Amino acid sequence: MQSSKPPHPGDRQKFGHSRHPVNDRPHHPDDDRRLLRVILAVPVVLLTLAAAFFLWLAINTRPDGDWDEAAYGGIELACALTVVSAGAVGTLWLAPSVRRVMRWPWAVPAVVLGVAAAVGWVSSGA
Repeated sequence: MQSSKPPHPGDRQKFGHSRHPVNDRPHHPDDDRRLLRVILAVPVVLLTLAAAFFLWLAINTRPDGDWDEAAYGGIELACALTVVSAGAVGTLWLAPSVRRVMRWPWAVPAVVLGVAAAVGWVSSGA
């Protein structure tokens, strides 16, 4: 026998159109990856931009002569900061939880900048 009470409005919201409970759907692990990728992209992009800026600074700094030790020191410091920034991106990317969310193209630009800075640093005679 049916009850004379109308169904509760919350019951309709719970079941939706297909009459299958919404809460019974399995949680897919990829559902959270988009938000996690955005959160992790912030430090990766900022550190890559910092590495690019420091490498640009190292490339565009011109000493006035062989006696200009301050300019040579600035070039070495800019190369070192590029290597540190790129190393931070590489280290962050090496974590397995980060690699699952962010594939290798996220880390490649920073690693290339770091390698270029290391070559510049070594060639400057540090």
